[in-house]
Amino acid sequence: MNPDLDALKPYPFERLAALKAGVTPPEGLTHIPLTIGEPRHAPFAAALETLVAHRHEMARYPATAGMAELRGTIAGWTTRRFGLAGLDPETQVLPVNGTREAIFAFVQAALDRTRPARVVVPNPFYQIYEGATLLAGGEPLYLDCRAETGFRPDFDSVPAETWRDVQLVFLCSPGNPTGAVTPLADFERLIALADEHDFLIASDECYSELYLDEAAPPPGLLEACARLGRHDYRRCLVFHSLSKRSNLPGLRSGFVAGSAELIAPFRRYRTYHGCAMSLPLQHASITAWNDEAHVRTNREAYREKFAAVTELLAPVLDFPTPEASFYLWPAVPGGDDETFTRALYAEEHVSVLPGSYMGRVGSSGRNPGAGRLRLALVAEREATVEAARRIRRFIERSA
Repeated sequence: MNPDLDALKPYPFERLAALKAGVTPPEGLTHIPLTIGEPRHAPFAAALETLVAHRHEMARYPATAGMAELRGTIAGWTTRRFGLAGLDPETQVLPVNGTREAIFAFVQAALDRTRPARVVVPNPFYQIYEGATLLAGGEPLYLDCRAETGFRPDFDSVPAETWRDVQLVFLCSPGNPTGAVTPLADFERLIALADEHDFLIASDECYSELYLDEAAPPPGLLEACARLGRHDYRRCLVFHSLSKRSNLPGLRSGFVAGSAELIAPFRRYRTYHGCAMSLPLQHASITAWNDEAHVRTNREAYREKFAAVTELLAPVLDFPTPEASFYLWPAVPGGDDETFTRALYAEEHVSVLPGSYMGRVGSSGRNPGAGRLRLALVAEREATVEAARRIRRFIERSA
């Protein structure tokens, strides 16, 4: 077997299961998980109806590039959403089976193993960035996202001699787990660094449509390119998904868009990879990308939950003001995220994720996730608010 498999770290949820092992929570309390970022809101019904209507097309092989209608729909949505001058659906768009699969595959296709291959990863981070890097023979470079930097990586802290070995930089905006939004100025600064030091930028924007201020949608990497007049989007790719936007995580539908010089070889890689999206899923995706009403309704449901939960937890927990995504990133009273997590589960039957499980010892010499929790506010409002009540009760009882 590939010896690089031995470099993979235990997945956060494996560690969480081990942490909770042997604990018996109160029988009278229903379990409320705030751990996995899996939307529990109703999936977009019209997309499911389209899926069923085209089920007969399961009898056909799909093409790696996807249907022209789907690529055109994606190009139109991205152009409208991010104010682009245009996006060529033939050369600058590629449908994929969700961002997780595409991010992993892109790293395998992008890294050059014949020279040093460092990959910059925001810290804490979505674990696929690290795992994909290790299995591609690369070395992760963890840039801490701390309160002092607005929970965003400080790219100017990286010395020039380190940038020389960097082949790829990952961004995640809105951030998982912090919810921080990357401003256009940061995107533009990173683009300048990419030109100076010859690396690629991969921006994971799968939470871009879940934001709390309807008048302030998060900007994106391609938007920054457009502001710079960089309409070829060179060095840049973005990753988007229907999982969070349309509550369709099981559809496994997303897209990659950006530089045609990157899309072409990635498409060739995927032809051998054998991961084309089935035709019924493509039709369902067209329906979802063409509708904004259900997305606005979804955002409103998250706003209501955030308002209710933050009102309950703000007096007892310190956390950054949420901007986007569906996570809270509070500091733990007492500072021990594992002890807090295990005791909360034991006493209140609420599961949360220790922040240290999403980070590594990084540029500051410590794990920036330590002493924090990731709370995924994905359940329906009633269950989520009940979890917040129990967390507050636990903290006040333990004080």
